[in-house]
Amino acid sequence: MEEKRNVTMEKIVNLCKSRGIIFPGSEIYGGMGNTWDYGPIGVEIKNNVKKAWWKRFVQESENSFGVDAAILMNSRVWDASGHTASFSDPKMDCKECKTRHRADNLIEAHSKGTVNPDLMSNEEMEQYIKEHNVACPKCGKSNFTPIRQFNMMFETSRGVTDENQNKIYLRPETAQGEFVNFLNVQRTTRAKVPFGIAQIGKAFRNEITPGNFIFRTIEFEQMEHQWFCKEGTDGEYYNFFKEKAWEFLVDLGIDKDHLRYKDHDKLAHYARAACDIQYLFPIGWSELNGIHNRTNYDLSRHQEYSGKSMEYIDPVNNERYVPYVVEYSIGADRLMLAVLSEAYEEEKLENGDTRVVMHFHPAIAAYKVAVLPLQKNLGEKAKEIYKKLSKDFMCTYDEAGSIGKRYRRQDEIGTPFCITIDFDTLENDTVTVRDRDTMSQIRLSVDELPDFISKAIKF
Repeated sequence: MEEKRNVTMEKIVNLCKSRGIIFPGSEIYGGMGNTWDYGPIGVEIKNNVKKAWWKRFVQESENSFGVDAAILMNSRVWDASGHTASFSDPKMDCKECKTRHRADNLIEAHSKGTVNPDLMSNEEMEQYIKEHNVACPKCGKSNFTPIRQFNMMFETSRGVTDENQNKIYLRPETAQGEFVNFLNVQRTTRAKVPFGIAQIGKAFRNEITPGNFIFRTIEFEQMEHQWFCKEGTDGEYYNFFKEKAWEFLVDLGIDKDHLRYKDHDKLAHYARAACDIQYLFPIGWSELNGIHNRTNYDLSRHQEYSGKSMEYIDPVNNERYVPYVVEYSIGADRLMLAVLSEAYEEEKLENGDTRVVMHFHPAIAAYKVAVLPLQKNLGEKAKEIYKKLSKDFMCTYDEAGSIGKRYRRQDEIGTPFCITIDFDTLENDTVTVRDRDTMSQIRLSVDELPDFISKAIKF
């Protein structure tokens, strides 16, 4: 399957850098491990992915509401959530080359996914690595220190002087911002359970990353939706959001054959059910998003630690209860990588040439239209059309090189339509519209363009 798709991580990375999609972070200073900057094309695609998600899970949902919570939160939030006590990774140092690795990642890589380290204790992981001579990915030796637990939260302090500093953290997840605002959202929107709170925002984890491009980074963006419901209905909503999350990915253009459900082998102590939707990345099957039935654990913990009642009062029968939560979480950066991987194609043409084309859903393409004058002396008319279309759509303008080369440049960034202005345009105000995927062309009047594009890019 992967061979047929003809996509590798190296090809994706090279395309992203050459076409302004994603650059290495702090590159002129030699970079900084696993940090990435989104370029002019990438920022548009990522924003469009987030807009599509928000449209599906907030705008089109009758009873879901958005928030944008602060990154820095009262440190008691992380005591209540359990992060300060248990949010750590099992890490080992290679005694030979001094590099640090996650023990579970070493086992997964060595066993090619046939062994699940989530079901193993630290002692069992150490024993497996020793017995199977698991090699260091950097130097190839098998000589590791014992496992040590490293807290993954980035710690900082707030205060003017050293004597007056309070420890705070960069949030390791966005979910707590939804939980602590449960009362505020319910009160101000007059929402009745069941209802949802959604958020898109940055999170930070000080973890060892394997270097698979934007798959796992220390700074990333999460898209999360928490559905608050009454106990007894949680199972129904858990299944509902499993299906809705799947449908969203398929509608975004991801092949069903490249997706699969994976139930968690080991549940958190508070969870009633949990599963991932995995995607066939160029690095193999890996988690794309998660759906979790978190019971009433989160609101109950915040009620305990804050001293504030998190109970919901049913307006019909005055019943009081702490709602259950069904969580759906997906990383915007990881979804971006899936979208890039899915869209990539090297297509053999009839003349023997090969074109690289990104088959993005038109709704998430950076530019919806490229305006191309056939010759530079048609530039005045072309720019007039460009300015008109730019009022409603992200457009780009290109007059450098042959029309064929300009088509190829747009194919590589996934622009769904190229509009060519020729001498007939001056006579009858019509243009040629080229389709990215089929390369077929039709003739339309300039006045027909906005409606044509709007219909084509609808999500």
